[in-house]
Amino acid sequence: MLSTCSSSTAARMARRAPGSRGCVKLQSFRDNGKTLASPARASKRGGFADRAKLVSLCRMETFAHPDHAGHQPAFFLIRGRTRANFEIPARAAALEAALHRLGLAPSTPDAMPVAALHTIHSADYLSFLAEAARDWAQLADAGPEVVANMHPSPEMLAQGAASSDSIVARAGWYMADAACPIGPGTWQAIQGAAACALAAAREAAAGRSAYALCRPPGHHAYAARAGGHCYVNNAALAAQALIDAGAKRVAVLDIDSHHGNGTQGIFWERGDVLTISIHGDPDRYYPWFVGRTRERGAGAGDGRNMNMPLAIGTGDEAWLDAIRYALAAIRDHKTDALVLPLGFDASEHEPLAALKVTAAGFARAGAMIGGLKLPTAITQEGGYNVNVIGDLLEGFLKAWGDAA
Repeated sequence: MLSTCSSSTAARMARRAPGSRGCVKLQSFRDNGKTLASPARASKRGGFADRAKLVSLCRMETFAHPDHAGHQPAFFLIRGRTRANFEIPARAAALEAALHRLGLAPSTPDAMPVAALHTIHSADYLSFLAEAARDWAQLADAGPEVVANMHPSPEMLAQGAASSDSIVARAGWYMADAACPIGPGTWQAIQGAAACALAAAREAAAGRSAYALCRPPGHHAYAARAGGHCYVNNAALAAQALIDAGAKRVAVLDIDSHHGNGTQGIFWERGDVLTISIHGDPDRYYPWFVGRTRERGAGAGDGRNMNMPLAIGTGDEAWLDAIRYALAAIRDHKTDALVLPLGFDASEHEPLAALKVTAAGFARAGAMIGGLKLPTAITQEGGYNVNVIGDLLEGFLKAWGDAA
C-alpha cells in the first residue's frame, strides 16, 4: 500500500546506506532492429542533501488544482478535419477519482507567484499566455479560442523575422501548432498545473516522492512556445526547482507516448539535467520533426539527451526494455532526484494508439521506476481515454508503492 508502511519495510529502509543499491545491467536496447550500446555500470551515488538520503515511499503526497476545470479547449485539427479536443476536464476527474480510490486524496497546492515560472519561461511568452484570451476577444468576429493560423517559417526567421503587438501575430509567434488553443480559463489552469508540479518538487527535495495531477500537461512547451496541449513545461519547472533546492544532478524520464520535445529544448545545453524520452517514432507521430536518437544535446549538455523512438504499434516488452535501459542511464548520471513526466497515451486503448502498452505493462513500469528509490516528482502528461486512465494510474502507483 502507498499510504502505510510496514515496520519491516521501514527497518529495511533505515538500514540501507545511501548508494548501496546495485545497478541493473543491460546488454543492449533494441530500437527498430538497431542495437545501442549499454551504459557502463553505475558508480555509487552521493546524496543531494541529508534529508534526501533515505527515500520514503510509505506515503505519497498528491496534488491537484480545481482551476484546471476552467480550461475547456474545443478546437482540434487532425488530418485536415476539426474535431472535439481530447484534452478535456474529464481527464483530471478520472485521475483524481483514482487517487481517492487509493486513499491518496490530492491537496490543493499553495498559491504560486508568477515569478516562479520565470525560472524556465521567458517574460514575453508568459505575458502572451496571460493576455492572449483577453486580447483575442477584442478582435472583430473572433472565435471563442486563440488559435494560430500562421507561424514564422525558417526563411522568415533567417531574414530577421519579428512579431508585432497584434494578437494574431503573437499567437503565431508563441504557438507551435493548432493543438494548444487558449480560452478564458486557460491561464488560471496553467498556473494551477505549475503549482502542482512545484509542490511535488518540494516533496522530492525533502527526500520523498509525490504525484502532480497537472492539467494542462506540459512536456511539449518550450521556454517561449506552446504546442500539443502544453503551455508551461511542468516537468522542467520541477527539475529546475530540484536543482535550486540543492540537487547536483536531476534526471527527467518521460514515458508519454509523444516525444518530450519542449523539455529536450529547455535543457539542450545543460549538463546537470539528463533528459530521456521514450516515445512513438516521430517519422509517423507527433511532434514529427524531433525525437530521434541522433539528438544528444549540445555544449555542456552534449550526451545528456537520450531519445528512444519506438516503432508504431510497440507493446509491453520493447517498451519496458527501453525503460530498463533508461534506468541504467539514470544510475550512470549519479542522479540525486527524478522527474517523471507520466503519460498514459502509450495505452493500447488510446484514441491514437501509437503504442500498445497494456495495464499490466504500466504496472510493471511503476514497479521498475519506483524501484530506483529516488526522490521523485511525477507530473501528469497525456492519456485521453477517460474510461481507462484512472485504472492505469491506480495500477501504476500501487506497483510503485509495492516497490518501496
